[in-house]
Amino acid sequence: MTENAHQQPSAPHTELPTQYAPADVEGPLYERWVERGYFEADEKSDKPPYTIVIPPPNVTGSLHLGHAFEHTLIDALTRRKRMQGFETLWQPGMDHAGIATQNVVERELGKEGKSRHDLGREAFVERVWQWKGESGGQISGQMRRLGDGVAWSRERFTMDEGLSQAVQTIFKRLYDDELIYRAERIINWCPRCLTAISDIEVEYQDDDGELVSMKYGEGDDTIVVATTRAETMLGDTAVAVHPDDERYRHLVGKEIRLPLTDRSIPVVADTHVDPEFGTGAVKVTPAHDPNDFEIGQRHNLPSLTVMDEHAVITAHGPFQGLDRLEARSAIVAALRAEGRIVAEKRPYVHSVGHCSRCKTTIEPRLSMQWWVKVGPLAKAAGDAVRDGRVKIHPQEMEKRYFDWVDNLHDWCISRQLWWGHRIPVWYGPNGEVVCVGPDDEAPSGEGWRQDTDVLDTWFSSGLWPFSTLGWPERTESLAKFYPNSVLVTGYDILFFWVARMMMFGLYAMDGTPPFHTIALHGMVRDQFGKKMSKSFGNAVNPLDWMDKYGSDALRFTLARGANPGVDVPIGEDWVQGSRNFANKIWNATRFALMNGATVDGPLPDASAMSATDRWILSRLNSVVAEVDAFYEDFQFAKLSDALFHFAWDEVFDWYVELSKTTFQAGGEPAKVSQRVLGEVLDVTLKLLHPVVPFVTETLWTTLTGGESVVVADWPTDSGFRDPAAEQEIESLQSVITEVRRFRADQGLQPGQRVPARLTLEGTALAPHEAAIRQLLRLQPEGEAFSATATLPVAGATVALDLSGTIDVAAERKRLAKDLAAAEKEKAQAHAKLGNEAFLAKAPDQVVDKIRGRLAKADEDIARITAQLERLPEA
Repeated sequence: MTENAHQQPSAPHTELPTQYAPADVEGPLYERWVERGYFEADEKSDKPPYTIVIPPPNVTGSLHLGHAFEHTLIDALTRRKRMQGFETLWQPGMDHAGIATQNVVERELGKEGKSRHDLGREAFVERVWQWKGESGGQISGQMRRLGDGVAWSRERFTMDEGLSQAVQTIFKRLYDDELIYRAERIINWCPRCLTAISDIEVEYQDDDGELVSMKYGEGDDTIVVATTRAETMLGDTAVAVHPDDERYRHLVGKEIRLPLTDRSIPVVADTHVDPEFGTGAVKVTPAHDPNDFEIGQRHNLPSLTVMDEHAVITAHGPFQGLDRLEARSAIVAALRAEGRIVAEKRPYVHSVGHCSRCKTTIEPRLSMQWWVKVGPLAKAAGDAVRDGRVKIHPQEMEKRYFDWVDNLHDWCISRQLWWGHRIPVWYGPNGEVVCVGPDDEAPSGEGWRQDTDVLDTWFSSGLWPFSTLGWPERTESLAKFYPNSVLVTGYDILFFWVARMMMFGLYAMDGTPPFHTIALHGMVRDQFGKKMSKSFGNAVNPLDWMDKYGSDALRFTLARGANPGVDVPIGEDWVQGSRNFANKIWNATRFALMNGATVDGPLPDASAMSATDRWILSRLNSVVAEVDAFYEDFQFAKLSDALFHFAWDEVFDWYVELSKTTFQAGGEPAKVSQRVLGEVLDVTLKLLHPVVPFVTETLWTTLTGGESVVVADWPTDSGFRDPAAEQEIESLQSVITEVRRFRADQGLQPGQRVPARLTLEGTALAPHEAAIRQLLRLQPEGEAFSATATLPVAGATVALDLSGTIDVAAERKRLAKDLAAAEKEKAQAHAKLGNEAFLAKAPDQVVDKIRGRLAKADEDIARITAQLERLPEA
């Protein structure tokens, strides 16, 4: 263990309140940390850097359990690294969240009976900034509640001046390198938000629809196609079949009549078609389906747009002006009247994309948009992982990463919004196109106009690891803190935000990736493993649990469930259990202070320590090493579990209890144990601090008189091990555990005293007789002592006189009744599991339940039989 650089000489201990009250402690403590600048980072420091960016929450957002989970993990990493002597930067900030923020402000305008068009673009954007200043960013206050140790003075916003300059700079560079272009392609279109949206903003769900099979052409030239979107047939420009499909070989190259129109369309052969699916023929609507668009490109088919941006039919004819869903029903009815409907399947459950913001069904739409040519950028992002410059943790997630970046399509970066980074391109009166960088003067004069679209929010957040540090300027912060040490984020945005940061970081920073490690975590779910959602009624506001149980309790529960890349179930009972753990830490430290635990001076020599003292120090060093290894492997659940069991089971339940006899006896052994207990608590509180910062800060400063555990030195493994002491205390634990179990089996009350004879000679347990008797409530044997039960444990013998404590005959009768019930349960379970007819029909979960009953019955029979054997004859 290391001496603490910030630890002051131990002051007289302040008496702790009898109970821990998180609400009284957390707020003032956090403000003290911020005021003292513990979380700030100095680019001029000669300490090694450790950098993590916060995945920027939306300015419209509030703290949800997913945020609390992710922030807990990042905070634990940064707090530990700060204690280890790193210049630690946890970079905070928020995302302007284009669609979400615009929707919020438009709803506010709607309450006034206005739309953004009533205000005009400039006034609307000003209104959004006003909303941001008044209502945006409430999540910052909630992050403080959680204990986030971020460098608040460095807080950034994706629309602030510096980040806007970074956006314009990289757009210009990509444009000049011909990696940004404008083209007409199929995009995800939201008819409600009236903008293109990214793949990540599309939520897929199973909807009840209809599958309609309809006949195209006449006579021998008929062909049947099936669709869930009959309204798009107005825009069909071909029917496609597989080139090897013999059924349609005679039709390939022919023109057939498209029903309800005055057009004929060709039959084309394309390998995209699966001849085994449906009829083996598909309708091709290049302007309204991404796969059809690709077929159209290969066969030079025209693209007919038959819907406007509101998803209203624009094609001439009786369906013009109908909403897409109204048109669907009308078109099917018209086809039915012509005898062209071959089959209809309702309901037909299929996956349908919805806008994540407003839940409107997405419409694939051909549109002129701005695109990033991702080929060379994605290759660089893949190579950085393949050659080891960036590691993905857990490693099995690498395959998913490669599957994505190796098959990336060009990225649509334009959005038809007013809130966001406006595309820095101007169009001239004679067809000129000029891209303007931050140091360029925009064209002016009659006929010049700027592109009306803004950039996808992911474009600016993709620059986050370096734009927040001052890029494109070569700042001291950029030199010190780039690249980031690790990115901690959910596996759900591995393909979106992470991939974009990799592409942009490698491009902008001369091949240096934005982070060394990508540590992926899972999603928070309810205690039954179900996704949390307001519609499911299982969503939880983390502030409610923090109010009820304290922030430490929520944090410890989340960390204890955090296995890399795996979803995290959480229930209120578990948070309550973590609150109990915080209380246990509090009470144990309070006991230690009352019994003279101290951190003053060096540890006594091992030769002056008892086996109990040497055991706990040996175990303490093992735990330090174990926790360090788990941190380096991002095993938050394992490190939390290791600390929980060490603190609760070994320190509080065993060492504190075993030390009571030493403290009561006084003298030099008591002084040694007081120093050992102080050391153990000092180190244990430091180890726990990154995950449960508030309670540990209060206890550590009270115990040590130090400035703050936030800036205390992280413990190191001194190498001290004492296997003999560990074996000795394990034997002692076995004796106490076994006798306690026997007492409970016999129905003895925990405080009930029983005469006992201990035979410990020749064993390592001889020095522990006083502790054994005290912990087991065992009286010395008297003259009338009669050993009615003898327990051989760990080489020792414990003989108990139960004659005056239990009615042996009544106890035998009770146990015999319990044994008969267990044997009956076993026979019934055994009979069911031996019934082949039952096993053939019963669900797996029913069979598993019966197997569990059989196993439980076997355990009960063995336990009760052992109890009967230990009882004296009645």
